[in-house]
Amino acid sequence: MRATLIHGPGDIRIETVPDPLLSTGRDAIVRVVAACVCGSDLWPYRGVTPTREPRRIGHEFVGVVEAVGEQVERVRPGDFVIAPFYVCDGSCANCRNGVSTSCLHGGWWGSADREGGFADGAQGERVRVPLADGTLAVVPGPVADEEVPGLLTLSDVMGTGHHAAVSAGVGPGDAVAVVGDGAVGLCAVIAAKRLGATTIIAMSRHPERQALAREFGATHVVAERGDAGIEAVRELTGGIGADRVLECVGTKESMDQAIRSARPGGMVGYVGVPNGGPELPVRRLFETNVGVNGGVAPVRGYIEELLPDVRSGAIRPGLVFDLELPLEEAAEAYAAMDERRAVKVLLRP
Repeated sequence: MRATLIHGPGDIRIETVPDPLLSTGRDAIVRVVAACVCGSDLWPYRGVTPTREPRRIGHEFVGVVEAVGEQVERVRPGDFVIAPFYVCDGSCANCRNGVSTSCLHGGWWGSADREGGFADGAQGERVRVPLADGTLAVVPGPVADEEVPGLLTLSDVMGTGHHAAVSAGVGPGDAVAVVGDGAVGLCAVIAAKRLGATTIIAMSRHPERQALAREFGATHVVAERGDAGIEAVRELTGGIGADRVLECVGTKESMDQAIRSARPGGMVGYVGVPNGGPELPVRRLFETNVGVNGGVAPVRGYIEELLPDVRSGAIRPGLVFDLELPLEEAAEAYAAMDERRAVKVLLRP
């Protein structure tokens, strides 16, 4: 089959790789209907994180089950499924505690699982899915093609934006500031509105992303950064800062922006993958009673909650995909996102 490999900074190639095979009895083979490029994929693409040897890449996909192992009970061939950006069994202590990203038996796409099989990268024609009953979320059929982008967001960005809002404790009447205008930040705007926030401030410098943020529910847009951006947030929130701030970037600058934009006693929900040395100024947090909560989003646990709203059109996170390309053009997909010509690119095998 054909699949995407990263060889080094700026070097994305489509190559022929072995077809996936059932190997453990608890796995499944899924034909990929759609995958995508994530903002976190850009860290190795830019050379921020090293690529020591060519490897499979991609961790977001939806597809149709083609085959299952003899111990799989819940997932059947023909099911349309959403795969979260990680592997989990759904039954260990950490999964039961709502932190399926720390599954005691789980793992990550594009690497060997704990039973000796290989979990293919998502940006390919097929994927072997370990622990299929826990990992995969079945979407009741039929599934229309126009639903695919929205369903694909539940593999990562919509669930991650939701996690930022939940971690910050967003509730009815809150004033919320969102730091980051990528797909996760835009989905965080959706999540804040869905949870009842009435003032939603999107921090964005890009007109097309500002427009999408407003469509998703942002009531205000702040283009400034640093001290000027913080002052703009305060002006919109009675001079004190936002009740909740959603940090969706992962750099030192974005975390500083988020913490200083929160009001005394406010809460920061952070989901940006840490790069660029973000640090917590404990003295400032202590003096202002600002809390910080979040981390890698356990999106598998949010799929069932968010799925009805996506399918009904109550929320439309699929609009973050502003470019669709065939799998063979994955290199262009990475370039488009790296150069900010696209918010998020959907790939069709």
